[in-house]
Amino acid sequence: MDERYSRQILFSKIGKDGQAKIRQKHVLLVGAGALGSANAEMLTRAGVGKLTIVDRDYVEESNLQRQQLYTEEDVTEKLPKAEAAKKHLLAINKEVEVQAVVMDGTAAALESMLTDVDLIIDATDNFETRMVINDLSQKWDIPWIYGACVGSVGMSFTIIPGHTPCLSCLLQTVPIQGMTCDTGGIIGPAVQMVVAHQSAEALKILSGNIEAIRTSFVSFDVWENQFHSFKVSKMKKESCLSCGTKREYPFLKIENATKTAVLCGRDTVQVRPSAPIELSLEKLAEDAEKFGCKVKRNPFLVSIEMKGERMVVFPDGRALIHGTKDTTHAKSIYQRIVGA
Repeated sequence: MDERYSRQILFSKIGKDGQAKIRQKHVLLVGAGALGSANAEMLTRAGVGKLTIVDRDYVEESNLQRQQLYTEEDVTEKLPKAEAAKKHLLAINKEVEVQAVVMDGTAAALESMLTDVDLIIDATDNFETRMVINDLSQKWDIPWIYGACVGSVGMSFTIIPGHTPCLSCLLQTVPIQGMTCDTGGIIGPAVQMVVAHQSAEALKILSGNIEAIRTSFVSFDVWENQFHSFKVSKMKKESCLSCGTKREYPFLKIENATKTAVLCGRDTVQVRPSAPIELSLEKLAEDAEKFGCKVKRNPFLVSIEMKGERMVVFPDGRALIHGTKDTTHAKSIYQRIVGA
């Protein structure tokens, strides 16, 4: 082990003891897109013990500009991002235990994974999931690292339950609600800068260097050459329903979970079934072919094209409807094909 991680061990703030701690830790990474794939690679190369990757999407050509872990072969095979990430990460470091979970990051699904998790890293593209992570972090007393970027702008903050303000506290003061790549595209350097902040904070936490954690909220624009660091300790609110004295964890309540969602930066709507189901991808593909649809299938999903419309269906009944941002239209397509 010492030779593989020798340069990291030579860094005195980590050393042999810190490296041994990193090797014992379990990180939950929510999202395997731009931020997720880069964080996953960084942690794998650093020798984290276990990495669980949760993502609902698959690799597309437009991802390759900034999602550094993926290849054109992944696009051709329509591999789910979590599975593609696992394949590449194990080729980098087979010592790391990598768990790929292809699903939407709902409150119930994520909470079922938290028993032995030491750190959660946010690599999502929507605020519903971030707020779920925030509530789970407070409920389970697990630190998490927020990160977001759009255009040439990025931001990050490390949230330690009981010590720092949570994301709900910050939203009342810091203008971060509009941070999705749907609003202005994105360039790779902004992604890498956010990942640098997130992964550095992760190494501090995983190696036991809690005192080195950054206590400020950082925001930067790599194109306009701007960098800001905000002290936010006074933003922690006792009245906060997520981290205050009378906690209700509002985003863990099932009524707050949406059944449809427009995906970041794409004319695509995700539709979730109203109740958990298990689909036979083989049967779904056969039925679609009987109706004259163009079908592609792998062990993880089925892609169905009919009359210029395309949808991708997963075994849990979840589907991505491409070519629309109209949730009502997406639901009607879903009902015709899946019927759940």
